[in-house]
Amino acid sequence: MSANLETQPTLVVRNAAIADIDEIIALATRVYADMPPYSPDILRGHINNFPEGVFVAVYDGRVVGYCATFIVDGELALGPHTWKEITGGGYASRHDPEGDYLYGMEVFVDPSRRGLRIGKRLYDERKKLCRFLRLKGIVFAGRIPGYRRRAARVGSPERYVELVKDRKLRDPVLSFQLRNGFEVLGVLKNYLPIDRDSHGCGVHMIWRNPEVSDDSFAPRAGAVPRSSSVVRIAAVQFMQRRVASFEEFAHDVRYFVDVVADYRTDFVVFPELFTLQLLSLEPRRLNPIEAIERLTSYTDRFKEFMRDLAVRFNVNIIGGSHPTMVDSGDVQNISYVFLRDGSIHQQVKLHPTPNEKRWWNIKGGTELNPIPTDCGLIGVLICYDSEFPETARHLVNQGVRILFVPFCTDERQSFMRVRYCAHARAVENQIYVVMAGNIGNLPNVENMDIQYAQSCILTPCDFPFARDGIAADTTPNVEMIAVADLNLDTLSVARNDGTVQNLRDRRFDLYEVRWKL
Repeated sequence: MSANLETQPTLVVRNAAIADIDEIIALATRVYADMPPYSPDILRGHINNFPEGVFVAVYDGRVVGYCATFIVDGELALGPHTWKEITGGGYASRHDPEGDYLYGMEVFVDPSRRGLRIGKRLYDERKKLCRFLRLKGIVFAGRIPGYRRRAARVGSPERYVELVKDRKLRDPVLSFQLRNGFEVLGVLKNYLPIDRDSHGCGVHMIWRNPEVSDDSFAPRAGAVPRSSSVVRIAAVQFMQRRVASFEEFAHDVRYFVDVVADYRTDFVVFPELFTLQLLSLEPRRLNPIEAIERLTSYTDRFKEFMRDLAVRFNVNIIGGSHPTMVDSGDVQNISYVFLRDGSIHQQVKLHPTPNEKRWWNIKGGTELNPIPTDCGLIGVLICYDSEFPETARHLVNQGVRILFVPFCTDERQSFMRVRYCAHARAVENQIYVVMAGNIGNLPNVENMDIQYAQSCILTPCDFPFARDGIAADTTPNVEMIAVADLNLDTLSVARNDGTVQNLRDRRFDLYEVRWKL
């Protein structure tokens, strides 16, 4: 290969990755100067909900084009709809693996690179994907940015579309789509109200897959390779007891990890604040502020020990939660997630309880993101966080199907609040929810005197699942482990063909969850 060839810029189209998000946002900001930019959580939703259908064009190492799609049922795609309704508030959360059309929710290209035919390359990728999956076609509602300055002269948007179709007018978007083989189905009013250039309208368009007729269409079975859909989960109901050293605490934790590893478990979850057991090492009773600051001194040692366990026993560990002193000087209640590849993730508790604020001056976090694992995306809501429906919905919009809830409750009523809310999150989001709590007592530790728990693994309530929506649970207030196999494909069946279909039937025309940060 010559030296000249080696230095030529390259243009490739590939599937988007989470690492591309910052560049995608920067590009979208340049392209849509008059519209709010995409947020990272929405773009994570695009990629996580249907990774095979999201593409970036990369030129000379920089993202210069973006294309997002998902699969949808024809009745929804071909009927009247708005962008917000059909995309699930922009997250692509209405992706339906059993649908029959590919829906194009977004395409944009760097204005300075349009001579490279990037838009055509992205549309060609859509068509290739549609053919590969043997879908009936591609549907979307396109912009008509030229309409705004011509509206007074041409009248209705329908008239404008007809003039563009007849080549009496040229629209920078619609003309391109017509050249690429898309047919006009009509005009959707109020499709995207913030699109002022199009007066909020979208041109409803379709490309019909020439390789698939209506008569020959059948749902695909395994067209896109997937990892195993069965995940084994363990929840540890952990006894709070006095310990004489960190090593004794570590011995107890290692015992449970060793046990679940023998069962070839993929995930094990410990309770919220289970490290408060370490305060029993103190020679005198500490006041609450002294106690929590003392506990934060164990953070590095705790993380190193748990990370080693995850790698050594080949199990992903949701490490309950541990109070941690952060850079600002505040103390936060953080759930560390130790993956068996050696990486460490974290989720800060968003809503400290009144007791946490009063006794320990714990501050709430501001971010809530999925955690990628070798078994798919998971989410963590620490105890009280599970009592706020918006939090779980935000994670589900980004592709989470298993939610872990480490909790710490002192008596039965407190426990039942968390339990009822956790099961509500499983039903309304059609996900699995795993709870793990403390039992026992720590007489010398403020605000941890007594504990009540019945740890469990919860499912939606429908025919494919256990009769009472409980895959496994423990005996109340007995130190033990709950273990269950969870089938992720069963969630897809419930979401798309269940007795009720909570996610599919959401009224996006009436409400949505919008994360501010």
